[in-house]
Amino acid sequence: MALEKTTKENPEPARHLVAIVGRPNVGKSAIFNRLAGRSIAIVHDQPGVTRDRITAPARTSGEHPFSIIDTGGIGAALDDGFTEQVAAEVDIAMETADLILFVVDGASGISSVDETLARQLRQTNHPVILLVNKIDHDNHASKELEFASLGFDQYQTTSAAHGRGFDELLGRVDEQLGKLPPPTHQIAIPTKEPIKVAIIGRPNVGKSSLINAILGEQRTIVSDIAGTTRDSVDIPYELGGKNFNLIDTAGIRRRTKIDNSVEVFSVMRSERSIRRADICALIVDGAAGITAQDRRIARIILDEGKPCVILANKYDLYHPEGSRQERLEQLTEDIRRELFFLHYAPLVATSALKGQHVKRLFHVVQQVQEAASRPVGTGELNRLFEQAMAKNPPPMRKQKRLNILYASALKSEHDGPIPVPHYVLFINKKNLITDDYQRYLENQIRKQKPFIGLPIKMQLRDRPPKKREGPPKKKQVRGVKRPKNKRQ
Repeated sequence: MALEKTTKENPEPARHLVAIVGRPNVGKSAIFNRLAGRSIAIVHDQPGVTRDRITAPARTSGEHPFSIIDTGGIGAALDDGFTEQVAAEVDIAMETADLILFVVDGASGISSVDETLARQLRQTNHPVILLVNKIDHDNHASKELEFASLGFDQYQTTSAAHGRGFDELLGRVDEQLGKLPPPTHQIAIPTKEPIKVAIIGRPNVGKSSLINAILGEQRTIVSDIAGTTRDSVDIPYELGGKNFNLIDTAGIRRRTKIDNSVEVFSVMRSERSIRRADICALIVDGAAGITAQDRRIARIILDEGKPCVILANKYDLYHPEGSRQERLEQLTEDIRRELFFLHYAPLVATSALKGQHVKRLFHVVQQVQEAASRPVGTGELNRLFEQAMAKNPPPMRKQKRLNILYASALKSEHDGPIPVPHYVLFINKKNLITDDYQRYLENQIRKQKPFIGLPIKMQLRDRPPKKREGPPKKKQVRGVKRPKNKRQ
């Protein structure tokens, strides 16, 4: 189940929840980012960018810590059919929240959607603070009087673009939260760093459906329309006493097919999610087969040197007439052939729609973590390379042959919960080692330790040049003759 309560290992106090609501394009996501103290939600002037609920702890020095919920715009006449789902997300956020920040656009004035939403909010039992946003200058302050007709006692002018009014806003929020009963929303903060699992793939392969199946709730918006998920959403999750952070990402499309700047930002965030993840779950459509874009995304994961698990979703649609064993063997053969360069990545066949084998992902992630905890040591590595070179000597290149002088296993203090095996090879000359021979050495390591799900990093270093003994020879300056020694 999703994390909703603290554990004995985690005495983290409960937090109040503050929901940010309003019509599209009034600056809700920009306010969310300001309160969170970092850029999480995508900010863009295109209406309807935010769709899923996004939650994050707010930066505050007040007495009452709280988390904030960003929501989709209410009343958006979206052209892609998400209006009802976004409205449902907002209703859930308002039911869950202890305090609501109602955001309006101070530059454009009151709209009919603002008035309708104000009536709805006045009927709730939640305290509401009216945020008149986009008051960028002092001479705009008079515009706030127009919004008094909405009927809220508590209001604050802000400029999310310039950071105006946020200290005052935090003070108002802290004051209102102090009047409420103690919070009951407890989000476990693990004592150990959670494993960050990035759910990566092209559009419409079932990434959000998979997360909903794992959580057992409709946490992210699901649609057959490609590009539904825009933000990279972090979702805490606990299973079997282990803590994970699921990163739901936007589908990565081909650059030539990206048709607006919002999608450009979404793809950039997905690629950034790969870099910050501890392990990537590459989701492919098992029924449709591997595409060129699947291979491109797999290459990004490989180039970033990230551990990887391949999830073949929609497995229930893959040759459903055959036996499970035959289907699994054929599916594995098809995917291994197309993604041969991720040969070390374990494969899991799932059906998010039917909830089949979706939690096996975490069993495999644990296997990868255990493999990473048992690296090949420096002494063992040197003996292994010595035997490998004696068995299969490297080829001659320009009358010279590769010589591995010494190999060392590296361990960084910044390694996360799944450290990637990293080795440094001191050799006589880097240009003497071929790609084929480097793969041969990697395969010899994997024979000793399979390193399931883990890439192997090899860093090559030339032998340093020998230092000359004695004083350096004086250089002859061209055109100047040295004086001959005079006989005594």
